[in-house]
Amino acid sequence: MKIHIQMINKRLVIGGSALLLAFLIALCHVGFLPAGGGAAAVVNIPDGASAGSIGRILAEKGIIRSPFAFKLLAKLSGKGGRLQPGAYELNGRMTPAAVLKKIADGDVCARWVTVPEGFTVRQIADRLAAKNLADKSRFEAFAMQGGQSFKAGFPPPGPSLEGYLFPDTYLVPEGVSEDKIIDNMLQAFYDKVAKPLQGEIAASGMSMHQVITLASLIEREAKVPEDRALISAVLHNRLSKNMRLQVDATVLYSLGAHKSRVLYRDLTVDSPYNTYKNAGLPPGPIANPGLASIKAALHPADADYLYYVARPDGSHIFSRTIEEHADAIKLARRKDSH
Repeated sequence: MKIHIQMINKRLVIGGSALLLAFLIALCHVGFLPAGGGAAAVVNIPDGASAGSIGRILAEKGIIRSPFAFKLLAKLSGKGGRLQPGAYELNGRMTPAAVLKKIADGDVCARWVTVPEGFTVRQIADRLAAKNLADKSRFEAFAMQGGQSFKAGFPPPGPSLEGYLFPDTYLVPEGVSEDKIIDNMLQAFYDKVAKPLQGEIAASGMSMHQVITLASLIEREAKVPEDRALISAVLHNRLSKNMRLQVDATVLYSLGAHKSRVLYRDLTVDSPYNTYKNAGLPPGPIANPGLASIKAALHPADADYLYYVARPDGSHIFSRTIEEHADAIKLARRKDSH
């Protein structure tokens, strides 16, 4: 009886081992061998994608056979936490290990780059250069020459492209020229602003250049979304009363500097962009505004405020009179000192 039980256990062990071996062979065939597709494909890996989600993307494109095996391979190799976003040129003749290595190494044919709302041409150039996607000086030179030589659906009306390089996330191919990057950003502006908002801009009584210039002030001044329309109202009201706008962000743009606080001596900087010294809007945008600030410029809040001052948290206190404004400044400074 004892011998019989031992023989059964032995058979179970042998059978289990055989099944495990068969499973591993099948897994190797399905998961760790090339999928067999011949044509190359450009596969976009989004930022923050996990090994599992990347495996599913690759399987859908015919690059690998098994998302599960790819995830397992990423875990066993220690590369699961090092997978890089971007566009990769891959094909089904590659082994999953080769595909994994390429994505972990960041061997892309294009990179994702995000241009935040309110970035200036200089800041965009810095970001592209940091990702090795553009030469900073060449990008700035192209952007400051105006829009007549570009192929987008409209010619930007300003002397430079400041204000018209639409903030968005772009997939930028390796080796692409600086003027092509700018073309894509101008096209995004046309597709998302100039074309769909054409009627609203015409109804506003302002030119597109005036709208974008005003929106750039709102973008740089507003730190919380709910302040955009109120800041727009203040600027519209001051313009209608022929009051100088006195926007700190225009002083910083004139100085070419980024500071946490504008000093009294900064207000005297000699520049057409300095709205403490010059009446009306500055000659052009001081940044590249996002869609929310552009819409705020077109649709200010129904309010009669003429002043605002920033709280320590970035939100603003709005006032109707200079006396109220003086009290608001004291209140904001008291909170700043605590």
